[in-house]
Amino acid sequence: MTSIPGVDYAWSHPGGSALKAAGKRFAARYLSNDADKNIARAEADDLAQHEVSSVVVWESTAKRPLAGRAAGISDAQVAQRQATAAGMPSGRPIYFAVDFDATAGQMATVMAYLDGAASVLGRARVGVYGGYDTVRAALDGRHATWAWQTRAWSEGRWDSRAHMRQGATQTIGGVSCDLNTALTTDYGQWMPGRTPNITPQQEDGMADWNTPLTIKKGPWSEKDYTAPAELWLVLGNIKAGRAQDAAEAALAQARANGTTLSTLAGKVDKLATAATPTIDYAKLAAALLAAVKES
Repeated sequence: MTSIPGVDYAWSHPGGSALKAAGKRFAARYLSNDADKNIARAEADDLAQHEVSSVVVWESTAKRPLAGRAAGISDAQVAQRQATAAGMPSGRPIYFAVDFDATAGQMATVMAYLDGAASVLGRARVGVYGGYDTVRAALDGRHATWAWQTRAWSEGRWDSRAHMRQGATQTIGGVSCDLNTALTTDYGQWMPGRTPNITPQQEDGMADWNTPLTIKKGPWSEKDYTAPAELWLVLGNIKAGRAQDAAEAALAQARANGTTLSTLAGKVDKLATAATPTIDYAKLAAALLAAVKES
């Protein structure tokens, strides 16, 4: 299993040098209504200089998600502006914090909040931070694509689909930091001006899953565009039979590249609908690549 060490912190900053010396590979940082709490471009640049990636999470108040869909829309709009100002490349996800023990009776409102954020960012770019029940509900209902689970309110249970887990604390550079572990090669990380070139780990029965997809010159870009993380997300959604999510992810990538590829979304939807447990996903990847070239 992938195990990438990272941290999160709020107002006090350890700095990229201290984090690198401590062996940390990423810092999960805030977007919020408090400028002193938020990640800024200078901090993101400092982290990148020391090969520490950034991940962003929106949190204004702990129980903000109980304000529902309208709040999710408003928060996603502000979060997008702040993340862009901090240097986050287009297409990268934003996590939204559910920083309390949401009850069964509150869960529908919390999911509506995430749906509101998805209406702004696209479902493929929405992540959730929370305890076990919140993460499970968000992923089961496809209200979020990314998940960051805290051990708080989890009672020792861990959802195996979560991209990151939050646990103990450690003082680094004089700053108390929450310790986190990324469990996948792509957990939403970025550096200013650089989108990670990520290929998922090979899975059983998929010998060619790690083969990079290269889109040659065409409507996507004037240069070769190799193995974009968003394209792998599309394929991942196809694998899971999530046609709607796959189409949304394809459109999110198209928007990130300044291109409208509605035909691609339609082809992805057809591919996803046709997917079966015995499908050859290497061939499916090739088919999707062909669809991109044709668009």
